[in-house]
Amino acid sequence: MTKRVRLHVSGLVQGVGFRKFIERVACGHSLDGWVRNLPNGRVEIEAQVPAKDVEELLKKAGCGSSMSQVTEIKITDLLPDEKQKGLTIRF
Repeated sequence: MTKRVRLHVSGLVQGVGFRKFIERVACGHSLDGWVRNLPNGRVEIEAQVPAKDVEELLKKAGCGSSMSQVTEIKITDLLPDEKQKGLTIRF
């Protein structure tokens, strides 16, 4: 079963390689979706993963890149989108 979620990640997550880190996580797992910086300093991730991998995604996003400092992650469940393939970094 596939699950699609939107994550809003707060903390020191912009300008520290966080989006590139999530892109590497996507390559190592069956993760489709996108990641982008928001004007308020947060990073938004929309990810579609096997339901069993959602907790692993949250764990990795919570650790972040070596220079990031994640303080909070808000998660919203979305309806799956089977057309979504791969992960892109949005600007």
